[in-house]
Amino acid sequence: MSAATLTPPDTEERTAPPESDRKPQPRYHVILLDDDDHTYDYVIRMLRRVFGFGENRAYELAKEVDKSGRSLLLTTTREHAELKQEQIHAFGSDPLIPKSKGSMSAVVEPETGPAS
Repeated sequence: MSAATLTPPDTEERTAPPESDRKPQPRYHVILLDDDDHTYDYVIRMLRRVFGFGENRAYELAKEVDKSGRSLLLTTTREHAELKQEQIHAFGSDPLIPKSKGSMSAVVEPETGPAS
C-alpha cells in the first residue's frame, strides 16, 4: 500500500468579530390597537396565549389599550415582532360579541432611541 499525501484542511481561522465590533439589531415594538369588537376576556385570553403573560399582566395591558387606544406589548427584533403581529391577527374573532368579525389589530413600529 502506498502512502497517500493528504492536503491539510484550510487552516484559516474563521472567527466572529469581537463583540465590540458587532452592531446590535434594530428593535421594534409590537403595539396592540383598541377597537369596540373585542371584550376584555378576549384580549386577556389572546395576550396569555400569544405572549405567555400572566393573568394580572394581561389584564393591565387590556385596561391600557382600552383607556389609551394602544398598548406596547413587546420590544424585540423585527422578525420576532412581525411573528407576534401575525399571531395577533390570526387569533380570530371574539365569540362573545356577534359583530366581531376578526382579530384585533397590531402594528410594528421601530423603537426610537434617545435623541442624539
